[in-house]
Amino acid sequence: MLVKVLIPSGALGLGFSEDALNLGLKKNPDIIAIDGGSTDSGPFYLGTGTSKYSKATTKKEWSVLMKARAEADVPLLIGTAGTCGADSAVDWLLDIAKEIAAETGQSLKICTIKCNQPAARVANALSSGDVSPLKPEVPISEELLASCTNIVALAGVEQINHALESGADIVIAGRTTDTAVIAAYPISKGCHVGAAWHGAKIGECGALCTTKPGSGVILIEFDETGFEITPMDPGAKATPRTVSAHMLYENSNPYQLYEPGGYLEVSQAKYSAVSDKTVRVEGSQWIETAPYTVKLEGATHAGYQTLSHVIIRDARYVENVDRWIDLVKADFLAKFTDFNPNTSSIEFRVMGKDAVLGHLENRNSSAPELGVMVIVTAPTQEQATEIARALNPALLHLALDADEALPTFAFPFSPAETERGPIYEFCLNHVMALNDPLEAFSFDTVEV
Repeated sequence: MLVKVLIPSGALGLGFSEDALNLGLKKNPDIIAIDGGSTDSGPFYLGTGTSKYSKATTKKEWSVLMKARAEADVPLLIGTAGTCGADSAVDWLLDIAKEIAAETGQSLKICTIKCNQPAARVANALSSGDVSPLKPEVPISEELLASCTNIVALAGVEQINHALESGADIVIAGRTTDTAVIAAYPISKGCHVGAAWHGAKIGECGALCTTKPGSGVILIEFDETGFEITPMDPGAKATPRTVSAHMLYENSNPYQLYEPGGYLEVSQAKYSAVSDKTVRVEGSQWIETAPYTVKLEGATHAGYQTLSHVIIRDARYVENVDRWIDLVKADFLAKFTDFNPNTSSIEFRVMGKDAVLGHLENRNSSAPELGVMVIVTAPTQEQATEIARALNPALLHLALDADEALPTFAFPFSPAETERGPIYEFCLNHVMALNDPLEAFSFDTVEV
């Protein structure tokens, strides 16, 4: 048994080489599979059930893939549709697919997999002991679950293969594990299960496992004992180093990867160069575990934010920016004694000095100017903006010493305050046990 999976890129919206995609189509793939998103971009997208990528970009790339599917006459599969995989994001991509079909005259059967979990379902599972925490453990309660704007369960190969069994031309799945999108079809056709999961992990980000990551398109061939991975771009190569290294990507353990229903074990895997472009891998193992569990992701509303930006160029203030920030904080708290740190927060980030790594930064360098970003979070937008405005005079004129002339700093915007609107935070890091892998998911097939 040989199954060829063509992977256009690490995610729909990132772009890929159409020339490389066409070269991949000439290899006669059995399925085209692509990821649609992840939690990488933060909780806003799950919180709102919206996509990180623009509709125009998504439609352009999805149109190319729908055309490729029609040319190859094979299924097209996407997981974690619309960045977050919420039900609303699935509907969004389905509507785009319908638009493309109407514009290009394609007749299609499209199956959707929806992964949203009602808070009551998760609460019942919690009370019956079927919800377990992962590390790091975060608190969970019925009240927390009720506050979530979206809760999704990550689908695995069982749910995807159930959708593919419908005979769908296109499967648009909600939140899935990155690997399940690639592993599902080879497993359904009898390929080596460990190899299917391992190859899927290596190929989840497209050409990131090659010497030319930006080229996007790769082909993975699965069989009864292993898999082979080949980049489609003429200038890209897969090597044992680039392939094996991807087990470290977004994975704390380079030898194990947990998925719904078990885990991948690769400590005995062997990576061999078949050619200057292709690597073969054998020796991967799939270990089934019970009960069958799916990971839960949830996002909850965490208040409102308003930002203020000020730019400091005076050398003395650049050198003493931390002391100046302490003075700004003290000035604010002295004037506004009713500020409640339990419900609101003021955070300072100095652009050009420790803004990314904070106290972990180990490089020292001088900068001619620094940008100070003030992040105010409060229960309402009005409160957040009011606090930011109260900080404005100090941000503009506060001196390091009382006996010196007032400095003047630069606000890049007018007004100086920018309202971010509602913000969200991830609040679940748990798995939920299922008696039947399909019971927490819904499937719908439409003719387009």
